[in-house]
Amino acid sequence: MEHSNKTAIQRAVKLVHLDLKGAPPRISYFAQVFPLFSQLGANGLLVEYEDMFPYEGRLQVLRAKHAYSKAEIGELLELAKANELEVIPLVQTFGHMEFVLKHKEFCSLREVTTLSNALNPHKDEAMKLVQEMIDQMLALHPAARWLHIGADEVYCLGEGEESKVWLSHSQNHLSKLLLSHLAKVAKHVITTHPHVRPLIWDDMLRTMEVSFLAESGLGQIVDPMIWYYSPDLDVKETVNLIEKYQHGGFSRLWIASSYKGSTGANQCVTLITHHLDNHRQWLQVVQALPEGSVELQGIALTGWQRYDHFSVLCELLPVAIPSLAVCLQTVQHGDFTEEAEAAVRRVLGISDMEIDKYVREDLGTFPGCDIAKLVTQVSAYLKVTVDNFLEGNRFIGGWFSQYHRKHKFVHPLLVQHFEPEAHEMLAKWNSVAEELKEALARIYYPDAVEEWMEEHVNPSLGRIRDLVHDIAEAKGDQA
Repeated sequence: MEHSNKTAIQRAVKLVHLDLKGAPPRISYFAQVFPLFSQLGANGLLVEYEDMFPYEGRLQVLRAKHAYSKAEIGELLELAKANELEVIPLVQTFGHMEFVLKHKEFCSLREVTTLSNALNPHKDEAMKLVQEMIDQMLALHPAARWLHIGADEVYCLGEGEESKVWLSHSQNHLSKLLLSHLAKVAKHVITTHPHVRPLIWDDMLRTMEVSFLAESGLGQIVDPMIWYYSPDLDVKETVNLIEKYQHGGFSRLWIASSYKGSTGANQCVTLITHHLDNHRQWLQVVQALPEGSVELQGIALTGWQRYDHFSVLCELLPVAIPSLAVCLQTVQHGDFTEEAEAAVRRVLGISDMEIDKYVREDLGTFPGCDIAKLVTQVSAYLKVTVDNFLEGNRFIGGWFSQYHRKHKFVHPLLVQHFEPEAHEMLAKWNSVAEELKEALARIYYPDAVEEWMEEHVNPSLGRIRDLVHDIAEAKGDQA
C-alpha cells in the first residue's frame, strides 16, 4: 500500500503555484525559471492572475497598472508548454474578491456592504460577473483541463442583509448557501467548457456535515484541493478529512502544500526546513490512505506573495527558489534523500544547502540568485546594524541626541567618534540598495520594486541618511 501511494504522488500533477497578486514577475523571468521548475520535477503551474489578467470590456477596470497583455499570456503559455508544464488558471469566484469588489463599479455586489472580500451569492448580477470572468479567463487558456475557482476563506458569508433574510427560513442554512453558489459556478464551467473540470479550495467544506456534501452533488462536478501549510500537519486528522470528503461524494482530490508565503505576512526570507517538514507530513498522509480509496490528481506547491489583496509582500519568488527546489525534489523522491539534495545542488548551483538557516552563505547561481543574496543581506543586517549604531553608540546618545539634532549643535571633538562610521555605513548600504534596486528592476515592474524598497530598505537607510545630514548641518552652524 505504501509503495503504491508513494508512486501515486510521483505520478500526480505537481503544480508550482504562481501568486501574481503581488510582485508579479516580467514574462522574461518566467522564460528563465520555467526550465528550472521542470528540471526539479514540476509538470504544471497553478497561475493565480488576479489583477494581472487582461480583462476586457466592463471588466477592464480590474486590471493592475502593469497587467499582462493578451500576447504576454500567450507567451507565458508557450513557455510553459515548451517546458512541459501544464497550466491551470485560478480565478476567485466567491471569497478573496477584493480586487473586484473594491471598485465602485462592483461594490454593490458585496455580501457585506462595507467589506470587499466576499461576493453576494443572492444577486443575479454577481453570478453574471463571475461567469464573465471565467469565460474571459478560459478564452485565453483554450487547452486548460482544469480551472481553479477559488472559494476559500469566504469570510462574513451569511452576514449580509439578503443572506440574513434567506437564512431566517427554517429550511435554509449556511452550508446550503455556500454549496449552492459553488454548484452554480461549477455548472457554468462544465456547461460552457465541457473539457474543463473545476477545482476549489476545501476549507469552507471542512466543518460541513457529510450529508450536506452528498446531497449537494458537488462531488460530481468539482474536485477539492485540501490545503495545509504547517509542518505539524496532523496526519490522522487529514486522512479522516479525506475519507469524509469521499463519503460526501468526492472521489478525486488534490492536495496543497507550501514552499513559501505561509509563515508571516511580511516574511522576507524563507526557512526551508519549515516547508520541507510540511511536505514530509503530506507524504505521510498520502501513504496512510487506503489503497484505491481516492484518486489523487495532484499536489499544488503554493507560494503566496500576499496573504490577500491588501496585505504587504511575503518572500519574493527568487528568494524562495531553494525552498521550492527542496520541496519538489522531496515529493519526487518521497523524502529529502541524498539523491534529492544532489539534484537540488546541481540544478541551483549550490554547494552547501544549509536548509536549517535563514541566512545562508551559498545561494547558488540560479536565475534571480542575486536578489536572493541581496534580500538576505538586507533582511539579516540592515535594520539591526543601523539600530545598534544609532541606539548603542554612547557618543550619539550622549552628545548628538534628538535635542542636539533639532537645535543643530554637536561637540566638535566627540563627533569624530560616530561621524566616520555613519558615512561608512551610509556608503555601504547605499551601494547595496542600488544594487538590489537594479536587480529587482530586471525581474519586476516599478511598483513592486518601489514597494519592497519602501518596506524593507528605505526606513533604516533613511535613519542613517538623516543622521549624516544632521551632523553636516550641526557642524556647519558651528563653523
